[in-house]
Amino acid sequence: MIKYKLTTQDLKAHNGFQWEIGKKVTTDGSGELCSKGWLHCYSDPRLAILMNPIHANISNPKLFEVECSGLHKDDKGRKEGFTEMTLIKEIDIPVLTINQKIAFAIYCSLAVCKEEQYILWANNWLSGVDRSGKAAADTADTADAYYAAYAAKAAAVAVAAAAAYAAKTAAVAVNAGTIDFISIIEKALKIS
Repeated sequence: MIKYKLTTQDLKAHNGFQWEIGKKVTTDGSGELCSKGWLHCYSDPRLAILMNPIHANISNPKLFEVECSGLHKDDKGRKEGFTEMTLIKEIDIPVLTINQKIAFAIYCSLAVCKEEQYILWANNWLSGVDRSGKAAADTADTADAYYAAYAAKAAAVAVAAAAAYAAKTAAVAVNAGTIDFISIIEKALKIS
């Protein structure tokens, strides 16, 4: 099964494990997903980039296709773990704009947020009616929902930190239920 993995420029994982292209790595599947018993990957290269800030937080990562097998564990769609993995080949890092990262955060939060003021702001931002920092900051200051504030702040700062806010928003939102991250990414990619 083909999945996607981020490494540092010298092919190290977040915990310092040294990967080699073509060399199969095996673990035992013990413990939680974020333990040494699991090899981590993503179902989609774009999801890898969007979740990087809250998972491995690798600056200037490399992205690989990986062949996965063995036992499998899923983190509600955010990331996956397998007990057998082989780096196959390096692929290009998907390029996502700041607005697409912000849209991803907003769409994730809308999957669970029911606060009217936030929904109004979010829809205005997504449609391009009002993407001002002031509107986002006002919403973040008054929103009751933790995830709503994250997405609003992402739009307020609108800099590289947007990726981290998008990932945090997704992490908070997923705890409220299952979210189809790939569908959300597809919608976010339509934002300019």
